[in-house]
Amino acid sequence: MPFPESPNAEQVEHLLRNAQLRDELEPLFDESIGSVNVERMTLRHENEFLESMLEWERAPMLPIREWFTPPLELPSPDALTDHELKAELFSVVGKLFDQRVVLDFTDHLSDRQLYALIYRDILPSFEKKLDRRESYLHWDCANTGGDPEMWLRYYASDEERELWAAESDEELPPMEDPPFSRRLPKAPL
Repeated sequence: MPFPESPNAEQVEHLLRNAQLRDELEPLFDESIGSVNVERMTLRHENEFLESMLEWERAPMLPIREWFTPPLELPSPDALTDHELKAELFSVVGKLFDQRVVLDFTDHLSDRQLYALIYRDILPSFEKKLDRRESYLHWDCANTGGDPEMWLRYYASDEERELWAAESDEELPPMEDPPFSRRLPKAPL
């Protein structure tokens, strides 16, 4: 009679870690834990998923400006010349990327408009600060969720535009090239 294969030390370590993670998540239990399909996921990947859930639950909600030490304070857009603003803009975009904040859909905004958006909306926004290196906060600078007109005009593909038109039964804005093409740091979605 064949005996089942004994787990190796690494498998035992993963099983113990899995039990610990599930215990820590138990008070926070919701349907997302139940969505883990252990038959389709290795135990190592399941543990990574559970660790990311636990990190999300424990992460502090802070204004993005407080993700920096000291907190990131910018000069008012009105206090800067165009040249000063451009230099400050690209400096702050780099600092945001270092904190894993990526600005998406920015090419319809002038440098001054983008800087004002960062100053007025992004830096004071309360968001979960996650420490995982692979986690990025993507900031939608075209507000595609609230008003898709900018996205449809400047960023959507032909297929996306067709799908949106079919689903919304609304007229599409004309497709245009964004007026302020710039190269900002990118990260995976």
